[in-house]
Amino acid sequence: MPASPRTARAINDRLALRFLQDEGPLTAGQLKDRTGLSRPTVADLVERLTASGLVTVVGEAGAQRRGPNARLYGIVADRAHLAALDVRTEGVRLVVADLLGAVLARAELPVEPGEETGAAVERAVALLERTAKEAGAERLHTVGVGAPGLIDPASGELRDSSGLPEWHRQLVAALQERLPARVLVENETNLAALAEQRDGATADRDTFVLLWLGLGIGASVVLDGKLRRGASGGTGEVGFLPVPGTAGLPSATRCDGGFHSLAGSAALLELAAAHGLVGPGQPVERAAGVVRDAVASGADGFLDALADRVVLGAAAVVAVLDPGCVVLAGEVGRAGGEALARRVAERLTAMSPLATEVRAGALGGEAVLRGALLMAREAAQEDVFGPGGRGAAA
Repeated sequence: MPASPRTARAINDRLALRFLQDEGPLTAGQLKDRTGLSRPTVADLVERLTASGLVTVVGEAGAQRRGPNARLYGIVADRAHLAALDVRTEGVRLVVADLLGAVLARAELPVEPGEETGAAVERAVALLERTAKEAGAERLHTVGVGAPGLIDPASGELRDSSGLPEWHRQLVAALQERLPARVLVENETNLAALAEQRDGATADRDTFVLLWLGLGIGASVVLDGKLRRGASGGTGEVGFLPVPGTAGLPSATRCDGGFHSLAGSAALLELAAAHGLVGPGQPVERAAGVVRDAVASGADGFLDALADRVVLGAAAVVAVLDPGCVVLAGEVGRAGGEALARRVAERLTAMSPLATEVRAGALGGEAVLRGALLMAREAAQEDVFGPGGRGAAA
């Protein structure tokens, strides 16, 4: 059944807007070439998008071309403003951006372990409001939040998670209550995978697993270009994976005895102490720095032992999913970089008959924040660019 004229116009508009977003300002002739639409159809959609305030003339194609055919059309980036937050155990990092995802302002807020929950939440919300105002974005359209922990697939809410500060959950609720914006929350590992797929280590792949190595252990699964969350939102909770070399088995409430107790930051520091790299009793926040120093100094024995542990989790994931590619991310993953990825790849090749690349994450500490911004941008554009969404406020 052919599409109605209204539906066809909406499809053509979205197609043109996608090219303008991905490639920047284009002339009507360039839009015709990119979309394959006829010249009259392109002229009609350009007029329609300009009248709606989504597109405007931003210049001309060059000195040799003058007149209407040389006009460059671009998306009105300040039609809506976005924010993204990376909520960590130790604080919050955030950015404010325009509709195209161009960052307008950045800010950070440390939160001390003993700080009262209400005070931490209030300071974080106030920082976002202040940063948005200073960036000229007093009214935010969409806010993307990346946080550790399980996200309920039905409600989209951050669940209670043992070991995480209470202010994490309270912050999301406060943002939803205080801001005239849509607030979306997603697990940090899933957002890192989204960012790596769009702009990083797996831009050439539609199936992979991102293994998060940091204060906690997790994984994100992308199959056929789609993020897989599972029935309860727990896909990738590999910290609970029973593995050899631990003192016991994990429970429903604690991952002690699982992969986390073998490759998490606390276990990593114990391993580093056994190799004489640090003294006992180091804070877990030092783990990534220890790995970074080990790579720089060529501490092969420690890095080999770390790879022996990491590969146990990687091999289990590969045996079940056969993703063809595993990305090492998180604080420890990015600190280990290519040196750790190479060692894990060698061991995985020896352990598994399934051909699997192991890559170091390419986006480093920006991965979660970048993923949160991509999530917010996609949701905002769906609203602003979609049928009936052209009246959305900035």
